[in-house]
Amino acid sequence: MLCIKTPKSMRAKRELEKRAPKLVELGKKTLILHGTKTSNTLNAVLTEIYHLKKDNAVKYSRRNDNIRPFESGGETSLEFYSLKTDCSLFVYGSHSKKRPDNLVIGRTYDHHIYDLVEVGVENFKSMSSCSYDKKIAPLIGSKPFFAFIGEGFENVEELKHLKEVLLDLFRGQVVSNLNLAGLDRVYVCTAVSSNKVLFTHCALRLKKSGTVVPRVELVEVGPSMDLVVRRHRLPDEGLKKEAHKIPHELIKKKEKNVSKDAIAGKIGKIYVPDQQVGSASLPFTPKGVKRERREAKAKGEDKKHAEKKQKQNDDASA
Repeated sequence: MLCIKTPKSMRAKRELEKRAPKLVELGKKTLILHGTKTSNTLNAVLTEIYHLKKDNAVKYSRRNDNIRPFESGGETSLEFYSLKTDCSLFVYGSHSKKRPDNLVIGRTYDHHIYDLVEVGVENFKSMSSCSYDKKIAPLIGSKPFFAFIGEGFENVEELKHLKEVLLDLFRGQVVSNLNLAGLDRVYVCTAVSSNKVLFTHCALRLKKSGTVVPRVELVEVGPSMDLVVRRHRLPDEGLKKEAHKIPHELIKKKEKNVSKDAIAGKIGKIYVPDQQVGSASLPFTPKGVKRERREAKAKGEDKKHAEKKQKQNDDASA
């Protein structure tokens, strides 16, 4: 028999309410983990990813021997840590002779593995190695721009999947309104081949251009690296369909007789009922019509009077 445990304190109740499903979810938290063995380069990569997401990330420094994301049974500990920390994104780093400087980025749904992307890190450049004015350094928690350069992000399946995962990893909380003055960073991803992407983090510098629109310059602030796609696993169709469900409360009701146009905007249709013009009362009736009606009425009364008198005479004679 299943035993349902209820919270015994208000603190536990509040914690469960935070983790409960919501109509509009908050920003996704990221879990950062180390594998059995990691290199110095991979340690620096995991640390700098944590700094980029410091406001919404959890980092474990202990090594994990029993985590194998792509193997059956090797994802149990990973799902346990995801449930424990309430994280729906994870970054797992490992290093071996077969796959050096290996980075696995994945997403979870209901704390179960949703999809995975495995990349190799090459030509890593840290934040400390970049020289720039510290005044233009991006602020923690600011919303970034994304620039995906190359047709591979639209044609190659591996790069399309990597694009989705990178967007989920670095975009933060989804907002409806945004202040342009707070945009101070951009992630530039360039597809140089079918399995290699150049990833660069830049700061935005606004300069005078002589017009109202300022001139924008990109200053590399790090980290930057080459990501080589090695393996990837797409989500199961049943799980994907369940994860993409939209609550009934958020589904907008269709407006009747209303359509939208790119140029004219919102267009509506109005249906006018048939107008019975012949039976409508006129505001002015000509006198000639009135005279004709009086004459017709008089003729009708005279005829009726004559018929009545004839009938009386017939009765008297009978």
